[in-house]
Amino acid sequence: MTATGNAPANAQAITPVLVRLKLSLLRNGLRQSAGRRAAYIASVTVTLLIAALQLLGLIALRGSEHAATVCVLLTGVLTVGWAVMPLFFPSGDETLDPTRLVMLPLRPRPLVRALLVASLVGIGPLFTLCLATGATIALAHGAAAAATGVLATALTLLVCVALARAVAAANIRLLTSRKGRDLAVLSGLVIAVGAQAVNFGAQKLGSSGLSTLDPAAAVVRWIPPASALGAVDSVSEGAYATGAAQLALTAAALVALLALWQRSLTRLMTTPDGSTLAAEPDKGTSRAFDALGGLLPAGRTGTVMERSLRYVWRDPKTKAAWVTSLAIGLIVPVFNALQGTGSVYFACFAAGMLGILMYNQFGQDTSAFWMVAMTISSTRDAYVELRGRALALLVITLPYATLVTVLTTAMLGEWPALPEALGLSFALLGAMLATGAWSSARFPYSIPQEGYKNVAPGQAGLAWLSIFGGMVAAALLCAPVLALTIWLHASAAASWTWLLLPIGTAYGWAVTDAGLRLAAPRLARRLPEILTAVSKG
Repeated sequence: MTATGNAPANAQAITPVLVRLKLSLLRNGLRQSAGRRAAYIASVTVTLLIAALQLLGLIALRGSEHAATVCVLLTGVLTVGWAVMPLFFPSGDETLDPTRLVMLPLRPRPLVRALLVASLVGIGPLFTLCLATGATIALAHGAAAAATGVLATALTLLVCVALARAVAAANIRLLTSRKGRDLAVLSGLVIAVGAQAVNFGAQKLGSSGLSTLDPAAAVVRWIPPASALGAVDSVSEGAYATGAAQLALTAAALVALLALWQRSLTRLMTTPDGSTLAAEPDKGTSRAFDALGGLLPAGRTGTVMERSLRYVWRDPKTKAAWVTSLAIGLIVPVFNALQGTGSVYFACFAAGMLGILMYNQFGQDTSAFWMVAMTISSTRDAYVELRGRALALLVITLPYATLVTVLTTAMLGEWPALPEALGLSFALLGAMLATGAWSSARFPYSIPQEGYKNVAPGQAGLAWLSIFGGMVAAALLCAPVLALTIWLHASAAASWTWLLLPIGTAYGWAVTDAGLRLAAPRLARRLPEILTAVSKG
């Protein structure tokens, strides 16, 4: 990729080099570990299977009156995915990070062309190609429409790839900074909300049919790159002028995205990187934590609680876990209530999802755990450390679980069931805290600080055993309260179910304290092993 003489390398010279570079980095990455190869092969297999089924499904739509609606909307949804994925996973394709090329003698225009071609190598472009091909086959009727379809398929693929690269290049310095990586926190929320929205929409479609999507499709078919597939449908119906306009709109969008991408690359190559400058301290956050410190218990317990709460606010991985748990804990009961299939017991999802955060407490400390280990010299120290972490979690979890339970009960109108739902939630939360404390001391594992892996290589088995084994144990611990609930309803003593609130609360507190006391001696004895385990990332 170096220049010949004083002339920078042109696109024809660097395009094959960048393609070979991407393939080489991919091949070398897969050689690093068998687990990485297995994960990549599994992801490729699943993606190809879904793409093949999608292709066959779109082909089966050929001749259907709703074929255009389905194809256009699928393309629109896929385009949104291409646009937002670079924001949530900026390091997902490190081989195309433009900041790695800014010091080379390359001009932006040929570099854009070369990177565009290199971007076509991957699972995502292959999946997009299968969708566009299937949509073209479903919509094209006649030679003119088939010719339009070939062009539309190419434009759809190029626009999607260029859109992702333009978004990534425009925000790369933000996304690779520490504050920028906090955007990944939203990924869990988007995925959780998106999954429930898709489920809700699928149920609505099942009851009212695809015709309800026609108005939305009429708008989306004029938004690139879905407009390219809209052009295929227009030409099939004989509306050649409309089809030409839609194709021209897609081509114009591609040109605009390439220009935006080139402009971003030029700015990256000609302006200094200010991400290494010291940021001004957030005085508002500091004052808030100072005020919070005055409300917490004195001594080691309050210190541990404040440290844990600071992790929640400042550490991207910890914050991402909290946001995801908070979102799912609310979405599952609320969406089921909206669909008319809910139950007041679904509110236990809030306590369960937040209770999972008690697991692997020391993994979030990584190698900094040695500073905590230096302060633990007895079982009493270990107990107070675990108690402080559990209380920090309860500061958020208790009011949140109560709020979700009350909201779910109000949506369903089942107010008599509120006390027993709260009692079950508190009992479940106590069981999760107890098993989480013991699991943290028995099965610690590291959480890598870089990238989007939550488990260090070689520790996946520990993570599964820690979380899912602990969840099974928590379910067994909740069995007495659950059995009491069933007995009260089965014995026609429903008027006494209000007793489950104080019983569940007391039981949850007792189980939590027992779990902390059981885990404390193990933590005090295994400090060197825990420090080794959590420092691997």
